[in-house]
Amino acid sequence: MPQEFDEKRGLALEAWTRSLQANIIINNRSGASGDYDTPEQRVGKYQDDRPWETCMTICRQWAWKPNDDMKTLKDCLQNLIRCAGGDGNLLFNVGPMPDERIEVRQVKRLKEMGAWLQQNGESIYATRGGPWKPTNAVASTRKGNTIFVHAMRFEENQLALPKLDRTIVKASLRDGTNVPVKQTNDQWLLSVSEQKQDPIDTIIRLEFDRSAMDIPALALAAEVEGSASNVYQNNVHSYGADMAFDNDRETRWATDDGVNQAWIMGDLGKPRTIQRIRIEEALGQRVRSFEFQYKTGKEWKTLFTGESIGRWFQKKLDTPITTTAFRLNILDASEGPTIADIEFFE
Repeated sequence: MPQEFDEKRGLALEAWTRSLQANIIINNRSGASGDYDTPEQRVGKYQDDRPWETCMTICRQWAWKPNDDMKTLKDCLQNLIRCAGGDGNLLFNVGPMPDERIEVRQVKRLKEMGAWLQQNGESIYATRGGPWKPTNAVASTRKGNTIFVHAMRFEENQLALPKLDRTIVKASLRDGTNVPVKQTNDQWLLSVSEQKQDPIDTIIRLEFDRSAMDIPALALAAEVEGSASNVYQNNVHSYGADMAFDNDRETRWATDDGVNQAWIMGDLGKPRTIQRIRIEEALGQRVRSFEFQYKTGKEWKTLFTGESIGRWFQKKLDTPITTTAFRLNILDASEGPTIADIEFFE
C-alpha cells in the first residue's frame, strides 16, 4: 500500500529502479523525494528550483462517476494558467466510463480548453513561470524579452505590479490594443478598460529592453504569517492558518468538526496601511457571526462586524488602518469554519 512507504523504503525502491534504468524519472510518491513534486488536487506554489506537476481531476473524483460535479471552463483554465505561472505543469485527469468512452461533456470541456490554447498558447507553451509569483488574481509567464501577464481579476480596471529592473518597450493586449502603464516609485499600474477585459483571463503582453529570464521571482503581495486557535486534526501542513494567506483558493484553513467559535490571525510583519479586506469561505456559508479586528499596541480593536461571509466578502474601510496584525474572530458557525482566502489591500 502507498501509505506504508517511508523515506527509507522509498530510497531503496529508487535505487533498485535506477539500477534497471539509470535515466528513469521518478516522482516523490515512494516516500523519497524523487525527481519532481506532485501536489494533488491543488495548484502548487511557485517553485523554479525543482520540477513539479499538479495532479488534478476534471471532476471531483479520479474515476468516472455519473453526474459528478465538473469544473467550469474558468476553473480549468485558471488552474492551468496558475500552474504555468508557478513554473509547473498540469496533469489533468479525465477518467473513462465503463465502456471506455470519455463522457461527452468532458470531451466538450477539453475541446474548449484546446480552443483557448490555440489562441493563447504562446503565453503557456515553452514558457517559464514568473517573475511575479501567481495569486488568485494574477499569474505571469515569460519567454525571452517578453512577460505575459495573466490578469484574472482587476481592481477598478487596474492591475498593480511590483516594478522590475527593466524598461517596458511595449504593453499590449492580444488584439494589439495598447495598455497604458503608469509608473510609481515601486509599482507599475496597468489599465485595461472593462470592455477589453476577458472574464477568464486578460493577457497583457509586456515587451522589455532585454531578457526577462534572469529576473528573480518576487511576490505580488506581502507575506503574511498566519496563526489560529484551532486547526483540523492539528494538520498544519494541509489546513494550517497560513493556507488562508497564500493567495491560493485551492488551499484553506480548516477547523475540527464541531467547532463553532475560532479565530485566525494574520501577522503582517511590519506596519501596513490597509484600506480594503477580502474574505472567502472555502465550503459554502458556515460563518453566522464574526468580528474583524486589528492590533494596536497590545490590544485588539474591532474594525467591523458581520453575520455572514460566504464565497465573496469585501469591505472597504472609510478610513484606512495602519497596523501590524489583523484577526478574524468567528463568534458562531453552523459547523467547523474553513477559510480559503483573506486578502489585504493598501
